[in-house]
Amino acid sequence: MGSFTAKKVQSLIKEAKPGRYGDGNGLYLMIPKAGAAYWMCRYTFAGKRRGMTLGKYSHLSLAEAREQVVETQKAIRSGRDPLTERKREEKITISTVQDLFDDWYQELEKRLKHPNIPKRVFERDIAPFIGSLALDSVTPMDIRAIVRKVTSSGRPTIANDALMYLKQLFNHGIKLGLLAYNPASAFNVNDAGGVEKSRDRALSLEELSFVFEVFRENRTSFTRDNYLACALLVVLGVRKTELTEATWSEFDLNNAKWNLPGERSKSGVGIAIPLPPQTVEWLEELHTRACGSPYVFPSRRSSKQPHMGKDTLNRAIAKLFGHEPGKKLQPENRMGDLSIFTVHDLRRTCRSLLAETGVPSHVAERCLNHKLKGVEGIYDRYDYLEERKKALAKVAKLVDAIVNSKNNC
Repeated sequence: MGSFTAKKVQSLIKEAKPGRYGDGNGLYLMIPKAGAAYWMCRYTFAGKRRGMTLGKYSHLSLAEAREQVVETQKAIRSGRDPLTERKREEKITISTVQDLFDDWYQELEKRLKHPNIPKRVFERDIAPFIGSLALDSVTPMDIRAIVRKVTSSGRPTIANDALMYLKQLFNHGIKLGLLAYNPASAFNVNDAGGVEKSRDRALSLEELSFVFEVFRENRTSFTRDNYLACALLVVLGVRKTELTEATWSEFDLNNAKWNLPGERSKSGVGIAIPLPPQTVEWLEELHTRACGSPYVFPSRRSSKQPHMGKDTLNRAIAKLFGHEPGKKLQPENRMGDLSIFTVHDLRRTCRSLLAETGVPSHVAERCLNHKLKGVEGIYDRYDYLEERKKALAKVAKLVDAIVNSKNNC
C-alpha cells in the first residue's frame, strides 16, 4: 500500500502547491502551476525512464489510479511498453473515411506546398457522401457516384482531382494495414472528367473587345466587381486567387505599387507589382465599393470566407456561355460562337499581349512572377522592376479603350 490516503490527496489538492508527489510504486500526483491536477505513472522499460499520464484527479480516484499502475507493471513484466501500447491503441481509432483523411492530411501538410487544395476537394465533394462511412464499407459504386456527380456539375478537372485523391487516400489506408483493397483503384480519368487537354487559350484584342462588351451588357448578372477583376487580371497577369483574396494592406496606390507577399503567391516568392495608371483608377473604385472591408474583393454573400470565392469568376463567365452548374434550366449563351475561356486564360492573354508589344521573354516571365529557368534563374537576381513597369503600361494602353469604353457602367 502507498503512502497516500484519500484525505492526504485532498489536502494536497487544496493546498495547490505545484510539484510531484509520490505514492510509491511509481504512482505520482502531479500538481501543475496552471491547470488541473493529474495522476502520472513513472516506470523503467528497456533501461529508460518513462512517464505516462493516467488521467485527471477529478476523473480518477486514488484506488483507480493504483489499479492502473498494477496493470502497467503487469505489461512491463510481459515485455510490453505501456506507453507504446497506448499510442498503438490511439492509432487504431482510424475507423471512418474522415478519420483516415485526417491522418493522411498530416502527411500532406509536410510534403505539399498547398495541402489546402486536396482538403477543399475532400470537404466539398467527398466527405458529404462517404466521410462518415466505415473504411471497409466503401464500395466502388460509392466512388463512381462521387466522380459522376462532380463531372455532371460541369467540373471535369475537379472530377479527375477527386478520383486521384480518393486513390491516394485509400492507398494510405492500405499502407496502414486498415484496408485490404482500394475501392477507387479500378477507375481512371475516362470514368471521371476525361483526359485533359493542355490549354493554350489566349484572347486576341478583338475577342477581348467583344468579351468586355458582353460583360457590360449583362451587368445585372456579371457584376462590376467581376468586371474590374477580369480587367486587372488581363493587365497584371497575376493568378486568380492572388487578386481575389488580396487585402488593401498590400497596396500602395499613392506610389502605384502592389506588394504581393510570398505566402500568397503560388511560386512562394513575393514580388512588387508596378501598377499602371488605369489599374490604379480601377483599384480606387474598388476601394470605394469595398465599403471599409480589408479585402479588395469582399464576399457579397453571407459565407464563411470574407473575400470573393474561388469559383465566383469562372461560374460567372461560364453562365454567359450558357453553362450554369447545378441548374436544370440553362441560361442563354451570350457569347455566341466565341470559343469558351476560363479565368486562367486571362493570365495567358496578358502573356500573349506582352509578347505582342515586344516585351523580352525574360521580362514577361517576371511580370507573371515565373521563376526564370536554368543558369539565368540561378544567377539573375535582378527584379526588372522598371522594365516590368513599362511592359505592363504597354498592356494597359492596349486594353484601356476596351475596358474603359463609353458604354461602360
